[in-house]
Amino acid sequence: MRGLLLTLLLTLIPVSAPALCWGMTDAEAINVSGRQRMLSQRMMKNYLMIGSDVKTTEAQAQLDAAVALFEEQFLSLSDYAPDYTIREKLASVEAIWLPHREKIIAAPDRALAPALMQENLSLLAACHDLVMAIEKRSGIDSGKLVNISGRQRMLSQKIAKSYMAMYWKVDSPYLEDEFRQAIDLFDQSLTELQNSGKNTQPLADALTRVRNQWKFSQSGFNLSNDGRYVPTIISVTTENILGQMDRITGQYESLMNSEQLTASAF
Repeated sequence: MRGLLLTLLLTLIPVSAPALCWGMTDAEAINVSGRQRMLSQRMMKNYLMIGSDVKTTEAQAQLDAAVALFEEQFLSLSDYAPDYTIREKLASVEAIWLPHREKIIAAPDRALAPALMQENLSLLAACHDLVMAIEKRSGIDSGKLVNISGRQRMLSQKIAKSYMAMYWKVDSPYLEDEFRQAIDLFDQSLTELQNSGKNTQPLADALTRVRNQWKFSQSGFNLSNDGRYVPTIISVTTENILGQMDRITGQYESLMNSEQLTASAF
């Protein structure tokens, strides 16, 4: 099973990600549940890419891998669930996920996309509530850094998702606002991470690299203001940011594990 999970992770993003395990720590659980947020947006993005004929072969492979990984991670989080509150949050995720997964793997239909995207946002909200519950339970300060850095992964995909929907001309009055709000939150959160006093030098350097990639990506975002779209470029740049933020989240997870071990020693 672990071999399957690792294969899916390597298919999902072009970097190595923290290995999933049963009996996971709170830090791992924040990371994994945070990745569920990202997967919700990644699935929707790939649905839209297939529908709008953007890198369809790659998008289909990513969609299949994301659906499978979401399922596997849900099971691992269910095994982890240490209390009633977290089990309740998982049940809320499951209630949305079970019908949603059938729709997200169906042939894309632009007329059905607005309703599907709304349901997808409900799935994202349920996944986010789960992350917050795990972070609160942990009681470790650096859990917030794992959460925020993991949320950056999600935002990279939410930005790409909104962009693809606008490119495909999906009929939704909220698309542009969602797109801009995701960009603003990513930028604010990146600044918050860069200002953290817990950053090691490797973390600071990695965040600087993300900032540089982010500046380049924003030039592509601005083109859509003139009615010109560059979906392939946005797909590639947000993918690079996802990979970088995934590594950074893993580093914050290690930091949190260390702090939790130290706290338990006293």
